[in-house]
Amino acid sequence: MDSLRLPQPMAAQNKCKEDHDEKHGNKSKVKASPAHSTVALIEEEPEDVDPWDLPELKDIGVPWSALDTKGKVLRVLVSVGKLVLLLGFLYMFICSLDILSSAFQLVGGKTAGDIFQDNSVLSNPLAGLVIGVLVTLLVQSSSTSSSIVVSMVSSGLLTVQLAVPIIMGTNIGTSVTNTLVAMTQAGDRSTFRRAFAGATVHDFFNWLSVLVLLPLEVATGYLYVVTKLIIDSFKIQSGEAPDLLNVITDVLTESIIQLDESVLSGIATGNSEARNKSLIKKWCQTFTNTTLMNVTVPGPENCTSPSLCWVDGNYTFTLKNVSETFNVKKCKHLFVNVNLSDLFVGLILLALSLLVLCSCLVLIVKLLNSMLKGQVAAVIKKILNTDFPFPFGWVTGYIAIIVGAGMTFIVQSSSVFTSAITPLVGIGVISIERAYPLSLGSNIGTTTTAILAAMASPGDTLANALQIALVHFLFNISGIILWYPIPFTRIPIRLAKGLGNITASYRWFAAVYIICCFFLLPLFVFSLSLAGWQVLVGVGAPLVVILIMIMVINMLQKRKPECLPRALQSWDFLPLWAHSLAPWDKVVGVITAKCCCCCKCCQVAADDLEHREQETVEKDKKPHREVYDNPAMSAEKEVENEIKIELKILKMTHL
Repeated sequence: MDSLRLPQPMAAQNKCKEDHDEKHGNKSKVKASPAHSTVALIEEEPEDVDPWDLPELKDIGVPWSALDTKGKVLRVLVSVGKLVLLLGFLYMFICSLDILSSAFQLVGGKTAGDIFQDNSVLSNPLAGLVIGVLVTLLVQSSSTSSSIVVSMVSSGLLTVQLAVPIIMGTNIGTSVTNTLVAMTQAGDRSTFRRAFAGATVHDFFNWLSVLVLLPLEVATGYLYVVTKLIIDSFKIQSGEAPDLLNVITDVLTESIIQLDESVLSGIATGNSEARNKSLIKKWCQTFTNTTLMNVTVPGPENCTSPSLCWVDGNYTFTLKNVSETFNVKKCKHLFVNVNLSDLFVGLILLALSLLVLCSCLVLIVKLLNSMLKGQVAAVIKKILNTDFPFPFGWVTGYIAIIVGAGMTFIVQSSSVFTSAITPLVGIGVISIERAYPLSLGSNIGTTTTAILAAMASPGDTLANALQIALVHFLFNISGIILWYPIPFTRIPIRLAKGLGNITASYRWFAAVYIICCFFLLPLFVFSLSLAGWQVLVGVGAPLVVILIMIMVINMLQKRKPECLPRALQSWDFLPLWAHSLAPWDKVVGVITAKCCCCCKCCQVAADDLEHREQETVEKDKKPHREVYDNPAMSAEKEVENEIKIELKILKMTHL
């Protein structure tokens, strides 16, 4: 078979056949085409297309020059209408993210406060990192979790050194939002490949930065020492953090729900009264009256001063300032007079916000697809993806970082910005190479907002609050220095593309990735941390060593297999399910079919397999094309049998 020389089209079809066998775990070494004659080979000319090339957004409409005056006016009006709708859907999308954050705080906010309160666990840097991830997932806002950390540091319950790993964790937790947004584009395989890679490039940057900087921080205190020097070197005065996009979005979001952020901080700082309070804000305007009153105290030692203390019989009196708060004006949001628990209100808002978010995202993508066509798409692509001419091409990425930081500063949320560019990556307007520096810029932009917010703190807590914000800023700057300036170090792009290729073939793997990386792994590490550092090291160290060994062997298998023993030059000695996703794909397919056998999706899947089987049978029934026997027919029969088996499984699940 190796000596058989095939025409070029036949070789291309052979490559497709090999890809199919690789996905399904087949180890057939047949090198011939699955076609039955050279006639079919001449008719079909498959093209070798790079899946990461940006697609051409073709304009199928009537050219502008071919329109009359009425048609031109109508097209302009339609374009303006689409632009207005796009801005409206984008506004609703941003507001739904804000409501989603409030819903998560209502559902898990008090739990987040309780997690922060356990200082014995926070003393472990790895546990602090995991807690930062989990709390940010619970409240869906790195700003909220960071503000809780700042309040704990300001109150003296948490030192700045212990807060550094938590800040790193909040950086990881906030990147899950755009990854979830990418899941809404799973309908089209190529679009999903680009969108999921564009979202997870942010995840990989955060994880890799933590893998390097957390051990460095534990060993040297790098982030703490540098930020401490900055704070001590400059005389920074308190100011006021600006409200930019919130001025526009608060009109809608505050009419739906308003939360009392002081409750979360109170729970984290150990205030017993805060635990019994509702997170839903009832009174938006209050008045506090402070008066100097005579109060009784247990003894003279409890007096405010000796001059303001006197004894009358068995009672000791002193003068104290007594504050009394009066409720003046109620809030005007939808849930102000609703007698429901925080959990129930949170679940209602969670369902509604997810519905609005997904709907807006789908409509935004469809509007962008209809607007970005022809010359418009070409101009936008050229602006976003073209580098400066030599020798200034390297400047382009840094300008993208500045643009990402500026846009994130305007919207005051890295989740909003990265979630907004994820659909653009999916439809092919922005390349993943350009989305990467934009995401890095968004990491910097969200820290500048935290710095401005910290500068609004009172003078006695300004230094600690600002140092925590600077730790967040320096962490992201250090990550950019590690993973961006040299093209070879842009490992997150390669990892994201590899994950994008896997999820394009096995779309269920995207859900597995999110659940494992953002939920199961943090919970596993947190559980080990609760058992003590001895258990954490005893269980975690062997697992890390095994993982590193697997990564090294994989690298050697691809580049220098001769350096490995013959048994380790491939993973074929393991069961197929241990080194291939194909068997798991069949299991997921069967489970999905059983779960939705009453739905249309099951029927569509069965119809798709039937269609594939009919095409195969029709090819076999064409006698004028069977010029001679092809040795690859045995491989074709194997594929046919596999398709029939899958079809039978689906039909059985209908019963």
